[in-house]
Amino acid sequence: MSGKNWDRVPIDAQSVDAPLSLAAVFLVVTVGSDKAALSKVASVLGALDDLVKNVGFRDLSGRLSCIAGVGADLWARLSPDRRPRELKAFAPVKGPVHSAPSTPGDLLFHIRAERSDMCFEFERILLDSLGGSVTVVDEVTGFRYFDARDLLGFVDGTANPTGLDLPASALVGDEDADFAGGSYVVVQKYLHDLNAWAEMPTHLQEEIIGRTKIDNIEIDDDDKPRKSHKSLATIEDDAGNEYDILRDNMPFGRPGQKEFGTYFIGYTRYLWVIEKMLLRMYVGEPPGAYDRLLDFSTPHTGTTFFAPTRLMLQKLADGAQE
Repeated sequence: MSGKNWDRVPIDAQSVDAPLSLAAVFLVVTVGSDKAALSKVASVLGALDDLVKNVGFRDLSGRLSCIAGVGADLWARLSPDRRPRELKAFAPVKGPVHSAPSTPGDLLFHIRAERSDMCFEFERILLDSLGGSVTVVDEVTGFRYFDARDLLGFVDGTANPTGLDLPASALVGDEDADFAGGSYVVVQKYLHDLNAWAEMPTHLQEEIIGRTKIDNIEIDDDDKPRKSHKSLATIEDDAGNEYDILRDNMPFGRPGQKEFGTYFIGYTRYLWVIEKMLLRMYVGEPPGAYDRLLDFSTPHTGTTFFAPTRLMLQKLADGAQE
């Protein structure tokens, strides 16, 4: 993971700190209830690093990477006696106007590369390997949109932690030593009403987002009664300490189907940070003052996973096969 020169070697599986990419696939599957399906899935997970290397070595400049996240139900089947402290199913959130649903998912595969064909090839081989042991419940192909903008026209991911702040924000530490180095992952697929958004004057769009549209400058809204998306997504504890998460959101869409969206994916050291963020967005802070971005963006999925380290994933797979 950290410290490797990824220009010379393929990126290790489970590298949360791998570079953000130009292309991505977000693949969510459920696993069959029989023992044969579980054994097959465990075998594929155990060989995931080899698959990343086999495909990634064909073009190292493509920077192929894959992170597998395991849902709470599947984790209980793979390792009944030991699980990450905060791992649980995604808790649906109901606000006064908008709600965030909880949807099925045993495994998440977050596939990233500089080339969309590498993502395609990796996913094709991966699904061939999994065969009938899994059912695909969601599959989204994302792309980098100009200068890292979402389809609403704003730069996305500006507040991501970097350097030493990245592992401190995204990777579990000594507070859960058996799972240190892993990360909680929350995904949501949002669809946007671009026509309604386009009718909003730019200055009102900027008030909702909390940044200027052209040059991405943060707008101070501390004294305003209605907080922006940026402020509601900023999480502090009771002592005033701020907690970051690592986002690798991607736009996606099918113009012919009038489908335009953002795939939210957040990696976090503490699951409660994202849970609190969603409460602030949907319920509001104060209650009722919800995130106005939700008037234009609707979540269609919501699932929580834990992404173990490469060694941890290997042990999990080996134990299940035994």
